[in-house]
Amino acid sequence: MTKHVYQKETDLLMKDLNTTADGLSSEKAQQLLQENGPNQLLEAKKKSALTLFIETFKDAMVIVLLIVAIVQMVMGAHVESLVIFAVLLLNSVVSVIQTKKAEGSLDALKKLSAPDANVLRSGQAQTIPAKEIVPGDIIILEAGDYVPADGRLLEVGSLKVDEGMLTGESTPAEKKITVLSAEAPVGDRINMVFSGTIVTYGRGKFLVTATGSGTEIGQVAGLLESTTEQKTPLQRGLDLFSKKLSLAILILSLVILGVQLMRVFLDGSADVTQDIMNAFMFAVAVAVAAIPEALQSIVTIVLSLGTKKMAKHNAIIRKLPAVETLGSTSIICTDKTGTLTQNKMTVVDYYLANGQSGEFSNDPQQWQIDEQRLIDISVLANDAAISNDGTKLGDPTEIALIDFSEKQNQSYRELREKYPREAELPFDSDRKLMSTLHTIAQQKLMVTKGGPDILFERSTKVLLNGQVVELTAELKARFQKQNEHFSERALRVLAFAYKEVSTNELTLADEEELVLVGLLAMIDPPREEVFQAVADANSAGIKTVMITGDHKTTAVAIAKEIGIFQSGDQALTGAELDQLTDDELAECLEQVTVYARVSPENKIRIVRAWQEKGKISAMTGDGVNDAPALKQADIGIAMGTGTDVAKDAAAMVLTDDNFASIIKAVEVGRNVFDNIKKAVAYLFAGNLGAIIAIVFALAIGWSNPFTALQLLFINLVNDSLPAIALGMEKAEPTIMKRQPRDPNSGIFTGKTLVSVTYRGILIALAVITAQWLGNQQSPETGVAMAFTTLILSRTLQTFAARSNTQTSLQVGLFSNKMVLLAILVCSGLFSLTLLPGLREVFAIPSTFALTEIGLALSLAVSAVLLMEITKLIIVKIQEPKPEIQLTKS
Repeated sequence: MTKHVYQKETDLLMKDLNTTADGLSSEKAQQLLQENGPNQLLEAKKKSALTLFIETFKDAMVIVLLIVAIVQMVMGAHVESLVIFAVLLLNSVVSVIQTKKAEGSLDALKKLSAPDANVLRSGQAQTIPAKEIVPGDIIILEAGDYVPADGRLLEVGSLKVDEGMLTGESTPAEKKITVLSAEAPVGDRINMVFSGTIVTYGRGKFLVTATGSGTEIGQVAGLLESTTEQKTPLQRGLDLFSKKLSLAILILSLVILGVQLMRVFLDGSADVTQDIMNAFMFAVAVAVAAIPEALQSIVTIVLSLGTKKMAKHNAIIRKLPAVETLGSTSIICTDKTGTLTQNKMTVVDYYLANGQSGEFSNDPQQWQIDEQRLIDISVLANDAAISNDGTKLGDPTEIALIDFSEKQNQSYRELREKYPREAELPFDSDRKLMSTLHTIAQQKLMVTKGGPDILFERSTKVLLNGQVVELTAELKARFQKQNEHFSERALRVLAFAYKEVSTNELTLADEEELVLVGLLAMIDPPREEVFQAVADANSAGIKTVMITGDHKTTAVAIAKEIGIFQSGDQALTGAELDQLTDDELAECLEQVTVYARVSPENKIRIVRAWQEKGKISAMTGDGVNDAPALKQADIGIAMGTGTDVAKDAAAMVLTDDNFASIIKAVEVGRNVFDNIKKAVAYLFAGNLGAIIAIVFALAIGWSNPFTALQLLFINLVNDSLPAIALGMEKAEPTIMKRQPRDPNSGIFTGKTLVSVTYRGILIALAVITAQWLGNQQSPETGVAMAFTTLILSRTLQTFAARSNTQTSLQVGLFSNKMVLLAILVCSGLFSLTLLPGLREVFAIPSTFALTEIGLALSLAVSAVLLMEITKLIIVKIQEPKPEIQLTKS
């Protein structure tokens, strides 16, 4: 059987790769670079601008509009058809630009993560771009470096590597020089390092065995091919709505055309050809009146406004419809480390032999010898450091110890200068101890830190109130009980001890008969803002599920603390999840709020299980192992500090890696959908009013109340600005108190449908009345009155469209100044149609003057006032009645 890289001797590997301990020559490296290609992941091919442009014409309403435009072109109405073609073209261009702009935001983030590498070429160390590394190179690693490729370790010095982006592990992996005989998963390959991981401690040197797509990162990324991107609820809703509306418009237009043609033949008109042409134009006018031509552009613009709002909350949207998807999210599957927590180990408690714990005194002058000795050991038996620029280097646990010392006003630098290291026994995972030698108070002391159970067994004495006494069974039992108590809280615990020695050298034999000093307990604490964010998610009907590579105990403890894990909830490990059938998982899914030690396949399975229940699921992640689940989720949320693969698979990139920012983005998403509904409702209420007026005129034998050009002017020019202004409405106070909307529900449901119908009827009544009054003078005046009343009532309807439950005064007349501006601009646009030269184009006779305009305005204002008054009446009726208290006399 073929041996893997981690199972071979290093000499054999070097021979296979035709390299030496001095590395490759520059010439050989350049040749291999030409043969293997750059050391970077192959990027999935993006859709071209042309493909995106063509895809915008797949919408059912767009297809109907194209048919209408072609019919008009054939019938000689060239201006109207060109207007429709221009609008469709504009919609498509805007959509493509927004999509490409979102991709550009991600590319800007990618440039932040292109590390260089220290490579050995012909025996000389040099720094080169990581993309120029080839198999056979020798790479030098130091604490803080990114590992630029996969490789086999040749040298290590206390090397620890954070491999969480591949394995999900929250603690760094300790590396060794060894040969593994058996097959091992990535997390257990202790003699290997992997591309994209970070050196947290120590140093090392490794032989590059794989680059680019041949690395573990590249192989895991292949899972992306097995996942499918989901259509957003808005896309599904608009697609369904467009199909139904388009079908209804075609049927209505054909019915009207049939009725008109029947009349032509029954009346025996002298000019049959002209009457047939008029019948076709009437039917086309109905289609133009019913279709909101600017809908695509308005939805795109409102979504774009949402992306800007989200960017202020540290969320960069890659895929435009994802803005609204967040608003209907009902499940958020989130990582723990760095998203819910600070990704910073912090000392939160301690314990001394006298039972002292909690917090140190603020004044070190009041400390006993016990406290000072505990701080001294934690800093001295420690290799972590803080550079001059503030960068913290070393193992996260050791960094936590020097942070704790600084917090206690004990400068770790001053302590190390005061007690310089004279000898050391480095940390070893087998003994789980680290010891260093110092001269303290004229005594040679070996100070030791390590696992509590190990030090309990190796200690014979204990420091108690400044005195060294025997470690009795009772004292030892207290320490063990306290250690268990810390462990139950999912705290990571280290013990500290010391011993007087007489030599200048340390041996492993010295780590016996120690004096136990105390314990320090630490954890990666939750972010402060996460508590409120999880509570907000709960009140918004959003279930938060923690999915982490950490241990179950730690994950559950954090989940309980921040409110994710409640009484009756369950936690599963990846191994336990693998044992469940799909039916068993579906049965317990809603009770499981914590998944620990999970694999990439586990994450995809969890997301799919929620999707099969009809839930809109968001998934966070930063590693390559998260990418398949990010793509499968309804909305994948990648961390800004994460891998390029994760960002490419995600719909949204979180620049601050903060769960609270997700909840803020959800609020913006809900508001965006509300505003889209308001804009769409505004458009369709106006269109419904026009259709009713046209059908009424047809039924009683009046002339068509509108020309096709008048309707296009209203739909494309006049209605667009108010609809966009409605897209800027602020969120309603109760937006995060309601349950997520049903993703299968249509755009028009419940109150929205009633409101659109009611407003459409009121607009129609105003228009019909206006046409009747105008017809008293002439049919031409009747058309001008109908057009004027329709445009004014639709414009003023913007006030009523701002809310289904509140009047514009209650919402705040000046809370959205864009509404007032839109109404003023639309009024100005209408006045242009009254100018000489344009009157003829818009079929407005010269006799149409201020009296008629005033009458049309009165009808429009009356319709809008009725809309607002009706809201007040409905709210009053729906108010809960006060309970009547009956008392005995």
